[in-house]
Amino acid sequence: MNTGLKITTFAAALAATFGTAYGVGQGIDPVVAEAPPQHEEDEHTRPAPDPEEGGGHAGRGTPPAGGLQISEDGYTLDLETPRVTAGQRADLRFTVRDGGGRAVTAYQREHDKELHLIVASRDLVTYRHLHPTRAADGTWSIPVDLPRAGGYRVFADFTPAKKNARNLTLGADLAASGPYQPKKLPAPGTTAETNGYDVELAGALRPGKASELKLKVSRAGRPITDLQPYLGAYGHLVALRSGDLAYLHVHPNGEPGDGKTRPGPDVSFTATAPSTGSYRLFLDFKHDGKVHTAAFTVRAGGAPSDRPGTPEGHTDDGHGH
Repeated sequence: MNTGLKITTFAAALAATFGTAYGVGQGIDPVVAEAPPQHEEDEHTRPAPDPEEGGGHAGRGTPPAGGLQISEDGYTLDLETPRVTAGQRADLRFTVRDGGGRAVTAYQREHDKELHLIVASRDLVTYRHLHPTRAADGTWSIPVDLPRAGGYRVFADFTPAKKNARNLTLGADLAASGPYQPKKLPAPGTTAETNGYDVELAGALRPGKASELKLKVSRAGRPITDLQPYLGAYGHLVALRSGDLAYLHVHPNGEPGDGKTRPGPDVSFTATAPSTGSYRLFLDFKHDGKVHTAAFTVRAGGAPSDRPGTPEGHTDDGHGH
């Protein structure tokens, strides 16, 4: 090989080596100690799509699941408190920003509130339905006390006060530091107990099809017929898909004062599951001046889950404690 050819070959090999090193450097993030949780889930928090565990695609006409994105329609959830300490009270602060990065300060009121904040652990055992306070500059804040360490998802459910604006649910990750002991998804069931109240679930959640879910509230064997309005209805239902915690929009059937909706014992909702999988339902209802939460695990389509679970209804809901 002549000298010119040797130099050309060496230069090509050197360029290829540096090109490969640059590509690897671009593809690997630096390791940073105590880095805040990212908004996108990693392989430990978001399992690969699985139609048997809620990873399937929604059918045509099925309302899209919310809460999987931190930004949508030009709005972004800016979570200013990405980490708290389990068992310690802390202020959770966040801002909703528009496409120009400005804090949103005007919202439409829906179900008696400008914004509904849901905090749920990734194992769907801990659940909070909160209503934070908005400052004049658009910053929302509320004290939280999460009992268990691990990963959580924060959902902001709101509608901007803008013509033709639609309801949005934006989601972001929240970490609670401390000794972590994951729990399995509670077993499917149709009965739940919370603070002395028994709740029975009738109806089925169907993939890609709207269906009625009816919940009956009783205490000491006697039906409750004097439920109090809560968020503009006699009950409020939140549904989260196991695995990615997709947020389902569930609508109550009827409202207090419409002349046909009774204050219990039955509370009715219409819901559509975006896919086959396991879901966790959280019913908030108000009686004797207090809000209580009953929780259920249900299966939408397919065979029942064979995962072992904890007794139904034992969920840390943050109400009545």
